[in-house]
Amino acid sequence: MKTTHVIRQLVAKALHIKQLTPDIENEINYELTRLGYISDADYEALELLMAEMDAGRIRLVPSP
Repeated sequence: MKTTHVIRQLVAKALHIKQLTPDIENEINYELTRLGYISDADYEALELLMAEMDAGRIRLVPSP
């Protein structure tokens, strides 16, 4: 995966499987920490993910 697109690809994966798994969430958090900033495109992708979760279309999978 390209570094500049990792967050968007992770969001796309969550949207595709209709679940935010602990692994996806951890990878998103890792990338945010590693980069130290968030691009406008990544911010919009995360906003979309949160909106889909709020609407009940994406399920948050708890940690085992």
